[in-house]
Amino acid sequence: MNKFLSFIFFLIFLSVSAQTKVEGIVTDETGMPIAFANIIFVNSSEGTITNDNGRFYLESDETYNAIKVSFIGYETKEIPLPQKVNYGMEIVLPESAEQLKEVIVYTGKQSKKNNPAIDILKKIWAKKRQNGVRMFNQYQYDKYEKIEFDLNTIDSALIKSKLFKGLEFMFEDLDTSRITGKTYLPIFLNETFSKVYGDNIIDKEKEDVLGNKNSGFSGNQAITAFVEDLYSDYDIYDNYLKFFDKSFTSPLSKTGVDVYNYVLSDSTFIDNKWCYNIIYYPRRKNELTFKGDFWVNDTTFAIKKINMQVTKSANINWVKEIYIEQDFDVVSDSVFLLKRDYMLSDFSFSKKEESRGVYGKRTTVFDNYQFDTNRPEAFYKAVSDPYDPRVFSQDSVFWKNARLESLNDDESGIFKLLDTLKTVPKFRTYYDIVSILGSGYVEIDKWNIDIGDIYSTFGFNDAEGIRLRAGARTYFGQNDTWRLEGYMAYGFEDRKFKHGFSGKFLLDRKSRLIVSGGNRRDIEQLGLSLTSTNDVLGRSIASSSLVTVGSNNRLTNINLSTFNVEMEPVKNFRFSVGSSFRTLSSALPDAFSLDYVDPTSLTGIALEIKQFDVNTTIVYTPGKRTIGYGVERANINDNYSTLVLNYTKGFSGFLESDFDYEKLQFSYRQPWQIGGFGRLTSSVELGKTFGTVPLGLLSVIPGNQTLFSLYNVFPNLDFYEFVTDTYATVHLEHNFNGRLFSRIPMLRKLNLREIVGLRGAWGQLSDENIALSAPTNIPLMAPTDQIYWEYSFGVGNIFKILRIDFNFRGNYLDNPDARRFGITGTFGFNF
Repeated sequence: MNKFLSFIFFLIFLSVSAQTKVEGIVTDETGMPIAFANIIFVNSSEGTITNDNGRFYLESDETYNAIKVSFIGYETKEIPLPQKVNYGMEIVLPESAEQLKEVIVYTGKQSKKNNPAIDILKKIWAKKRQNGVRMFNQYQYDKYEKIEFDLNTIDSALIKSKLFKGLEFMFEDLDTSRITGKTYLPIFLNETFSKVYGDNIIDKEKEDVLGNKNSGFSGNQAITAFVEDLYSDYDIYDNYLKFFDKSFTSPLSKTGVDVYNYVLSDSTFIDNKWCYNIIYYPRRKNELTFKGDFWVNDTTFAIKKINMQVTKSANINWVKEIYIEQDFDVVSDSVFLLKRDYMLSDFSFSKKEESRGVYGKRTTVFDNYQFDTNRPEAFYKAVSDPYDPRVFSQDSVFWKNARLESLNDDESGIFKLLDTLKTVPKFRTYYDIVSILGSGYVEIDKWNIDIGDIYSTFGFNDAEGIRLRAGARTYFGQNDTWRLEGYMAYGFEDRKFKHGFSGKFLLDRKSRLIVSGGNRRDIEQLGLSLTSTNDVLGRSIASSSLVTVGSNNRLTNINLSTFNVEMEPVKNFRFSVGSSFRTLSSALPDAFSLDYVDPTSLTGIALEIKQFDVNTTIVYTPGKRTIGYGVERANINDNYSTLVLNYTKGFSGFLESDFDYEKLQFSYRQPWQIGGFGRLTSSVELGKTFGTVPLGLLSVIPGNQTLFSLYNVFPNLDFYEFVTDTYATVHLEHNFNGRLFSRIPMLRKLNLREIVGLRGAWGQLSDENIALSAPTNIPLMAPTDQIYWEYSFGVGNIFKILRIDFNFRGNYLDNPDARRFGITGTFGFNF
């Protein structure tokens, strides 16, 4: 959402007027609105349906003189249009006595039996794998995509507000959405042209991006990454369509009969093909569903045209409207291929009709289909470089030929006017404020430095008391091949300065060969992760927590130096080799001791650990998508699995290092989208330490004494409550996205979301390791006799931003100060 807010204050526009605009309401003779009535321009296939309140808006670039309004059980009316723009139309449909005698009137819930619409739907299921590009062994086509964001619901009050004083010229020309009938102001435009190749036999596809163009803010990859994630590709024949990290039931889904009502409404010729028109709408409110209609061919049962509109009661935040259109072309008399895909989203803080927001519009046009050109598998493995500078510097001649759909006047004007706006001081101020809030950094352009992260400025813990932090980083652009970063901090309780600095350099862009290193001297709460930290800049959230459960006194002084070489020889497969030297000691020795037995010491006890390690790590993230080509890249999606294999070798003697040991660790994290039942996130971690090491080098089962809900920790465990040298943990968390609450009348309108979690940990701790850390002043135990487990129930989407989890401890209730029950929470802007 922070990235999305960056759009609000980008602006620009020149308008173009559509030829025909119609808006109004359809009612019966008693004045009751008629929902889902058909509205269509006479002698065309352009149309829409009325919403739940009987209202409609229809627009076309063509000129039409009449509309036809129909609904089963009512007389069909043809209404003349006296002018090009017709607002406030009130259309009354009388009941049709003749139709009532001959057909069943479809109102409310429809029967699943003896329903001709469902009979047609079953034939669509049977034929869906025989339609489109799936019919051919190989395929290729051109793909042109434009994504636009518009500030909507522009009125005189907004134009005259102090916010836009001095920027009134932006509003000289406004256009009206053909979907919603609202005025809008374009503020961002991105164009992409690519060629797509696919092979159905070997199940491979590749997309070569040949051109990419942004309006005005071409360097803002945060916007581009947000857009990429927001508008991922989908197939209407799939059972579920994913938008905004939610799974919506497709109207063509095999589970659709349990979710939608279907009505066979009409039939006619479209492009010389006889097609049926089927209207669909949800059986229940507050579910992730659509309403709309589609036209389907009577012989191939391929979709010719489909309209989908998300119902306003759907459990999704910050989105007031989602509207989708797809049109298919007929090729070789029987093959239906996707020609145009249009999606409009209305982002808003409120779903009220009058609320202002931002339109997000994606238009994708497909053309020049070719089939059955066999290419070797190596062709699909050879991925082109989407960040080749030539992709972003194509000239006007290229774009004139590449645009499969021409830009209209207001779209063409965006590029010029945004450049003008960037020279206006007031606009630049707005842009800077939004950029700071979104990134956390203050840009100092003349020095190529960013100051921040501003969100880490203030902190507090038992060792440092109040803590202040200031940092900076080099920043020439988002694709910098090198970056230096550092910070200073001061604790008013211990009266000590802390620091951290790092440098990273991208030596080869193709293999992503990166060399990095740095040093950090700070205080940190270790034990929130089973993997030892090698981060020389970051700290765990528990290191600086204003609100904790119990004492926050098991803190560690850490002096860490690292050097690392990393490369990505294959996409999403990273391999790194690095070394680290760390010195560890307790920040509050009276409360928490890291002392261990050391026969070479005069006292027989060592107060700090000095350790030199060499690490080898393999990270595999299939399905991960990133953007950028610099030393740091931005992630686009979060629905990918992560597999990590880590081997650590500790050396004694080198640089006065204390211990010889080996550690092998493996983790696997996987999100599972379970159709309409929400999203399950699972993770497994395994590890073993070979050799004898003190407490500071053992594997701590991650506890959580903060009041924040954190994944992959145990919220009812204290820090260092369980310590292991061999461990296995499992975490399961399922978010039903309101699937259950939507069926409870009292809770349905609140759009709450239910989350359940189950966690378990098993581990061992050898007698040798216990004996080595005998001087410590905390109990050393591992969950060996039985698996430690917890479970939780959570309620999310409270006031759209708050989640509260109720956590229960399953066993080991006799441990000292064991917490049987706890409450944690988190904030977030989620769709």
